[in-house]
Amino acid sequence: MPRIITLTTDFGTGSPYVAAMKGVILSINPDVTLVDITHDVPHQDVRQGALVLADHVRWFPNDTIHVVVVDPGVGSERKIIYAHLGEHHFVAPDNGLLSRLALETPPSTIITVAEPQYWLPTVSATFHGRDIMAPVAARLSLGLDPSRLGPVQQNLERLDWTEARVAANKIEGTVQSIDSFGNLITDITSDALADTPRGEEVSILCDDHETHGIFKTYSDQPEMTLIALVGSSGKLELAIVGDSAEIMLGITVGTPVVVSW
Repeated sequence: MPRIITLTTDFGTGSPYVAAMKGVILSINPDVTLVDITHDVPHQDVRQGALVLADHVRWFPNDTIHVVVVDPGVGSERKIIYAHLGEHHFVAPDNGLLSRLALETPPSTIITVAEPQYWLPTVSATFHGRDIMAPVAARLSLGLDPSRLGPVQQNLERLDWTEARVAANKIEGTVQSIDSFGNLITDITSDALADTPRGEEVSILCDDHETHGIFKTYSDQPEMTLIALVGSSGKLELAIVGDSAEIMLGITVGTPVVVSW
């Protein structure tokens, strides 16, 4: 069965750079299946790219190849790596993009991509996604042994990750990301909420905006109401029913969130 290659970038939806990468991959393996995870990672935001991977690659079949291009250091001395985490393969700059995923699934193999024979003949200093990562991924999809890409390296570049703090009758977290609907996704997981009541006695405070109760779905409250619920990511979300909490409340990533009862 043909391999799947996913693409995650900060290029923007409809960017011609995405098409260029797809063209390179299909020129090498026209039978591969290409899937866009997202191209709307905020520009050069490695941390948000890492969160996207941690939340979404789990839904793909084993042996999927994930190409990730959020690369503010393109052309610098930062490395490009192949990594095998769990049952998935990754080609990405070694800048922390895989560090969130590696907290739960440590890599079994990390290889520095250093053999130009598997790249395009001419490499732009500003587009390694097209000229190095795309052809490497395409050749992996045809069965190239990753060990031929370069030397083994021992560790990934890592970012600092904090977790929500659980105390008696209180959980303190932050807004970790904001989805395309403007919903505020926190770092407070369903496990952290296991002993938290769901009724009006529980308060959720984000900046100076407060709501009460943790609901099952958006329709449990009227339009234009601030609501808290555990979303499909398994994390506590804050949303404005029928609108964007990001725009309506002016909340940004990193804003503190406190659940208390």
